[in-house]
Amino acid sequence: MRTVLVLGSTGSVGTQTLELLAANPDKFQLVGISGNSNTELLEAQRVQFGLPIDRAVLGPELAADLASELSADVVVNGITGSAGLMATLSALRAGSKLALANKESLIVGGSLVTKLAAKDQILPVDSEHSAIAQCLMAGQKSEVSRLILTASGGPFRNMSRADLENVTPAQALKHPTWSMGKVITTNSATMVNKGLEVIEAHILFGIGFENIAVTVHPQSIVHSMVEFYDGSVIAQASVPDMKLAIGFAIGWPDRLAHSTKPLDFTQSHRWDFEPLDEDVFNAVKLARQVGQAGLTFPAVYNAANEQAVEAFHRGEISFLGITDTIDKVLQVHTPGPLSLESVLASESWARRTADSLIAES
Repeated sequence: MRTVLVLGSTGSVGTQTLELLAANPDKFQLVGISGNSNTELLEAQRVQFGLPIDRAVLGPELAADLASELSADVVVNGITGSAGLMATLSALRAGSKLALANKESLIVGGSLVTKLAAKDQILPVDSEHSAIAQCLMAGQKSEVSRLILTASGGPFRNMSRADLENVTPAQALKHPTWSMGKVITTNSATMVNKGLEVIEAHILFGIGFENIAVTVHPQSIVHSMVEFYDGSVIAQASVPDMKLAIGFAIGWPDRLAHSTKPLDFTQSHRWDFEPLDEDVFNAVKLARQVGQAGLTFPAVYNAANEQAVEAFHRGEISFLGITDTIDKVLQVHTPGPLSLESVLASESWARRTADSLIAES
């Protein structure tokens, strides 16, 4: 019986994690939850799983405290944004397995996170990185030629920059495949999310940016691939359901039975792969530059994006203004050596700078 702490329990990853725990009461015991603003759902979850009042908390700071205090076997970090960094650090220090859906904390924290982590302590919950982890089981790291991340292309696949000028917030939230929150759905539309995933893949798997490719796969069935140096390409395929990646992480090293329905190969399937136009969706190109520069640049990229996404949804900037804002903030950033203090300071600076640029636009 594994004890599990679910941070961000009221979000998409969190609610699906609780569904898996409820379906496997012989394998997992929920010991705590945290949420952000949906207090009614948080309380309903607490009652459903019979948790004490002090094991259901609001806000990322108290979430980090829970991770420290409970020392759960597995901590699922589904907090949105860089606010999840402290919880990530707390879980690792406590010795818990970290099922990480909060990619921002890894990207922002970089080596601050990886230096704390033991082998196999961080288990990726992103479908793409879960897929890569599964594909890598087919060979040795020394045999890897490339990691190939798939992208659905979002709602604006094949559009030109001119087409994107007048995109509305409502259109940006209509993802063709996944049901997710506002920020990550918008990030998928701008391809910022794929840019973050490129950086995350580099950090998680230690593969150079020049050997991490992105391909557009609209059906979202192949979640990512690994190319080995003999020319073999191993792909992980499943229906687009986050429960498989969540189940793989919380059940590691064993697979969790019946996490999702298998593909039905008695029916016809069409799997398309297209190149990503990184001139139109320049967030990925920017992310590669940011990842290679390192230091506090990834924290600035992420923080500027979070501010720009909120401004877009308030109608203050255009859709293209999101990545334009990120680019402008990066151009005036003076990086510092990587420490928790410098990361937090750089994030704060990036948010102020982004807000100032947005106000002037």
